[in-house]
Amino acid sequence: MKKLWRASLIVVSGVIMLAGCDVASNAAKRAPEESNKAVMDITMQQAGERADSMLDATLSAIKPEVNWTHSGTSEGSCDVSRSRTVMTIISKERRGSFLGIVQRFWEKSGYTIKSVNKSEKFPAIFAQSPDGFGISLVVGGAGQVAFEVDSPCVKPSEVADPKTPANGPDYDYPIPRPNVHSDFWSSTTPISSASPTASAG
Repeated sequence: MKKLWRASLIVVSGVIMLAGCDVASNAAKRAPEESNKAVMDITMQQAGERADSMLDATLSAIKPEVNWTHSGTSEGSCDVSRSRTVMTIISKERRGSFLGIVQRFWEKSGYTIKSVNKSEKFPAIFAQSPDGFGISLVVGGAGQVAFEVDSPCVKPSEVADPKTPANGPDYDYPIPRPNVHSDFWSSTTPISSASPTASAG
C-alpha cells in the first residue's frame, strides 16, 4: 500500500518555491553545463530499492531493536524518497545514545555526515552515501524518530511499494505518536558507564 503524503508535500513545496526565487535567478546566471542535472544510470524503481536497503541496514544496526512503520513514498520527476517512522518510545535520557549509534553506523558505512543539529528537543543528523543518496534522522514531536532516504536524479519509471514489512503495525497517515515500550530505549534512567549499552549491529 503506497502512502503519498501529497498535502504535506504541497505545503513544503510552496515554502521551498518562495524561498528559492533568489536561488533560481542566480542559477540562471551560471554556465549552462553547471545548471544541467546529472542523471544517475538507474531507474526510480531501482532507486527506491536502494533507499529501502539503506533504511533496512540502518534499522537493523540498532540494538536493542526498535519498532517502525513505513511512513511514505514520494516521487518527483526524476527522484524518489522513502521514509520510516520509529514507533518505539525513545526517552530523552536515551536519545543521545540512539543518535550516536546511528551516526557511527553511517560513518562506518562510508556515508559523509553533512550536518548535525544538536538541538536538545529536535536533534537531527543528515548524511550522504558515496553514490549520492541522502539519508536523515530527525527527532520530532513526542521525541518520535523519523528516517528518510532521498535519491539523486535517476531515470523515470514506475515505483512499487517497499518489500520490507514493518516490524509491527504498518500505519496509514497520520502516524500515531510512539506507542511501543522498550525496557532499554524507553527507560528514563540515564546511561552510565555501569549500565548496559546499546550497540550498532
